[in-house]
Amino acid sequence: MRSAHDPYNISIITPVLNEEQQIVSFLDNLQPVSWCEHILIDGGSTDQTRNLINRYPVRLISSPSGRGTQQNAGASAATGDILLFLHCDTRLPENYQYPVRQILAQPGISAGAFQLGIDHPGRWYRLIERGVNLRSRLLSLPYGDQALFMKKSVFQQVGGFPDQPILEDISLLRRLRHLGKIGQAPAAVVTSARRWQRLGIFRTTVINQLMLAGMVAGISSQRLARLYLWGTGAR
Repeated sequence: MRSAHDPYNISIITPVLNEEQQIVSFLDNLQPVSWCEHILIDGGSTDQTRNLINRYPVRLISSPSGRGTQQNAGASAATGDILLFLHCDTRLPENYQYPVRQILAQPGISAGAFQLGIDHPGRWYRLIERGVNLRSRLLSLPYGDQALFMKKSVFQQVGGFPDQPILEDISLLRRLRHLGKIGQAPAAVVTSARRWQRLGIFRTTVINQLMLAGMVAGISSQRLARLYLWGTGAR
C-alpha cells in the first residue's frame, strides 16, 4: 500500500527464460516491500525456472519469448507508477528506490539507469565498468543490464520496447532521448560476468561495440541478430 513517504509504487520487471541456475539467488536478493511489486515474465522455460519462481511472493506471467516482448508484457501487467527493468543476472544496490525517485523527479529527465558494476575482481572488468559508465553519461545510452527505469506514462508515450530481436533497449532509449535526458544514478548495479567469461573480455567487448555501430549505421536489427549469433556461437 502506498504511504505519504512513498508517493510512487515501483514495479520491477524481469524477463526470464531457462534461468534455473541463478533464479533462486536473484529472488533471494529481492527483498519484498509493500511499495514495490515484482513481476517475472517467462518466455517458455523448459527447465525448473517456473517451479522455483512459484516458491516466492512475486507475480509470474507468461508471454512469447524475446526480451522486448516479455518486458512489454510485464509493463502492461504492472500497477506501479514507475517501471524498473531488471535482468535476472543483475543485482540492485541497497535503497535503490531513492535515486530512482530523485532522478525521475528532476525536470527534463525522461528515464534513468544505474551505473554498471561487474561481479568479478579482475582489473580488466574495472576498465569495462569505467568505459560503460563514461559512455552512458556522455551519450545517454546505458545498457539494459544497468536497470533502466522510467515512469509508466513515459514508457507508454514512446510505445514501449520495439518488436526486434536485439538492441531493443537501445532503440527504446533513443526514443526516450527525444523526451528528455537519461539520468545516471550515483549507485551501481552489479551484474554477472558470465557473458565476458564465456566469450572472453576482448571478444565480448568488440561484439557489443560492433552491434551498436551497426545500429547507428542503419543495419536492420534482424541482420544484426544474425551477426550476433554468428559472432557468439549461440544457437
